[in-house]
Amino acid sequence: MKPFELRELSDEELLRKYFELSDEYFKLRIRKVTETLPNPKRLTMLKRDIARVLTILRERGYTKEKVLMWGRKNART
Repeated sequence: MKPFELRELSDEELLRKYFELSDEYFKLRIRKVTETLPNPKRLTMLKRDIARVLTILRERGYTKEKVLMWGRKNART
């Protein structure tokens, strides 16, 4: 995902995107241990996308604590 595409998203959408990407990254890492991934490069791409999202959130004044608090408050059941 390109940075200019991410900058067009609202804060709420960026936070949601961060948690979606983090969740997918975690699942792929677990899957990598148990089996061969069809596209191992996807892990690297996800890691970079997560960094891009966090960078834009930090530009907007979000700290790591604010991001995690939002995640706890809006956690899926």
